[in-house]
Amino acid sequence: MGSEAPNAVTIHVTGFKKFQGVAENPTEIIVNNLKGFVERRGLPAGITLGSCTVLETAGEGALPVLYKIFESGIPSHNEQLHFGVNGGASKFAIEQQAVNEASFCCPDELGWQPKQVPIVPEDGGISRTRETTCSTGAILKFLKKGGYDVAISNDAGRFVCNYVYYHSLRFAEQNCHKSLFVHVPLFSKIDEETQMQFAASLLEAIASTC
Repeated sequence: MGSEAPNAVTIHVTGFKKFQGVAENPTEIIVNNLKGFVERRGLPAGITLGSCTVLETAGEGALPVLYKIFESGIPSHNEQLHFGVNGGASKFAIEQQAVNEASFCCPDELGWQPKQVPIVPEDGGISRTRETTCSTGAILKFLKKGGYDVAISNDAGRFVCNYVYYHSLRFAEQNCHKSLFVHVPLFSKIDEETQMQFAASLLEAIASTC
């Protein structure tokens, strides 16, 4: 029993459904299976896995669900952890920042395909960036010690992953929360079991660096 630790954190996790060129999105499977996986494995004291939500791979279309997740955590100490897939990658990537630009290479799953459009017009032009306040260097070191092939990236693309991350970073800044986006490869590059282990280790890394 006892009182909750003052620095206790709840992490809300999102992934995405399929999209053009990716018929099976590994992040949908990771997020759907994460609660059961960490229940068997256990989590460090002071950290709770909150909601696990799979979003439509859509820009504007994903926002109502996304903001419902954000607002459900006010006013407690929350962290948003977003997973997206990079079909051309062979390693995990911790995204350092997002850019205020939507330039979709193909239509999203609701048919929207913006070109050089500001994600949040009141933030200014498409060159505006927002950076995570998470300790990415410490998280990287933790994960590398666990044997994972992972790097820090400064380019989350301009598709839906970047779109969601920009909104998440903006909301986090306004509400004293934290937000992090991580790209994973396809299961053909890194198998499902390893990716599940990575996701659980990432939660531990966040807990150890909060």
